[in-house]
Amino acid sequence: MTVRKFAWSIAAAATVAVMVLTVLLLPRDAAAQWTPEKPGSDNITVLGHLPLGPRLSVSDIDVEQELDRPYAYVGRMVYGFEGDKGIDIIDLHDPTKPERIYSWRIENQDLHLGTGGMDVKHFKWNDRYYVVQSLQFRQGGPDPDLGAVVLDVTGLPDPDAVKEVARIRSPDTPGGFHNIFIYKHSTGRVLLITTVSAPYAHVYDLGYVVEGFLDQALIARIPVPDTSSDRRGYHDFYAGYHVDSAEDRFYGGGTGGYYVYNITELEEPELLVTLTGISGVRSGHTFTPTPDGRYVVAETEYQYAPLRIFDLEPALEGEAKNIRSPISAWTADWQHLVHNHEVRWPYVFVSGYLDGLQIFSLMDPENPVTVGYYDTYTGPPNKIRYSQFNGAFGIDVRNADGLIVISDMTTGFWSFRMEGFSGWSGADWGMPDISSAQKWDEELGELLSVGSGGSR
Repeated sequence: MTVRKFAWSIAAAATVAVMVLTVLLLPRDAAAQWTPEKPGSDNITVLGHLPLGPRLSVSDIDVEQELDRPYAYVGRMVYGFEGDKGIDIIDLHDPTKPERIYSWRIENQDLHLGTGGMDVKHFKWNDRYYVVQSLQFRQGGPDPDLGAVVLDVTGLPDPDAVKEVARIRSPDTPGGFHNIFIYKHSTGRVLLITTVSAPYAHVYDLGYVVEGFLDQALIARIPVPDTSSDRRGYHDFYAGYHVDSAEDRFYGGGTGGYYVYNITELEEPELLVTLTGISGVRSGHTFTPTPDGRYVVAETEYQYAPLRIFDLEPALEGEAKNIRSPISAWTADWQHLVHNHEVRWPYVFVSGYLDGLQIFSLMDPENPVTVGYYDTYTGPPNKIRYSQFNGAFGIDVRNADGLIVISDMTTGFWSFRMEGFSGWSGADWGMPDISSAQKWDEELGELLSVGSGGSR
């Protein structure tokens, strides 16, 4: 056994009793079938609910992590026959009474063809706060090359203080940005990673964007290795730092499966691991590692497809280049599908479309167990588009206090608490304190000072 593995074994042993106790204390009906009369498990409390608009008009969600900035950002789209294209800002000073305080809308709504606002993420740069709303418009109307709008939201809750500061365009790859991810790189640069209609992801320097140097902002591309299709590309991704290897890593789901790159040197991304040739996976969707980088949770967004759990250790230890077989899988209902997820070890928080909010535990990665749920949409199947596309679309978790937020395509904004989950820190679980929530004001050495166990 290596020193690294021995250290991880000690850390894991130290926390296993706590984790076992946590699961044992959860309600015994957590995995039971929900009904309109009882839409959630006993350990889930609805804090607030705010309808936002017409059927199929709500997309993704992001929540700020600082308690003194209690704001959530919700993308607005037109997936049905009506709605708005843009973004809503929700005030959560009183999470039991969420309030929409600002709405940005693209001008000439009816002329802009396509869904409109899709993914949304916030960031901080030079003591100011910003939000990026991705946009998708088709040819035949204005702005088919418009990928995102950037708003300065430093002055919230004053709606008059919100200002548009930039629009990011990609004229060589029209069609907009379907998904985005914002990552604070080990160099201190704040990166916007975007999908584009091309066999790669774009990487922008958001410092350049907000300071007015848009012509210099596109700094890198991360390729899709699969060459079997002329229409290859990424669908979604994640980026994170790994303590033991001192690497910034990119996790992308797209044509052919899933890919892990070392992006420490942005100009020369290094392919580390491929997950291709997986039975039932033509294309990857959301793809997220555990804080130590050993396990990944992978989606496909196909009906009947579960979330698959993979162990990357054989590849990261040099024993394999490609991984084809998951070690486990999880689903709430085999008739449905899931959309997005957030990892807060050992929990995985899922926005599961018709299955609503779902939470399962990876305490034993080979045996994921449902620990909580709440169905945010109990209406009829969607007859406008594909019947499974309705309900919980986006999800986020505020680490400071464990607030869970959901954006439902039809029913709007929701906030929840889970009994026994009052916040998340990697140190509590013997893990690096790393998640999708970025540490804007901390130096790398500060945020990585705890929990260096794991495989790589």
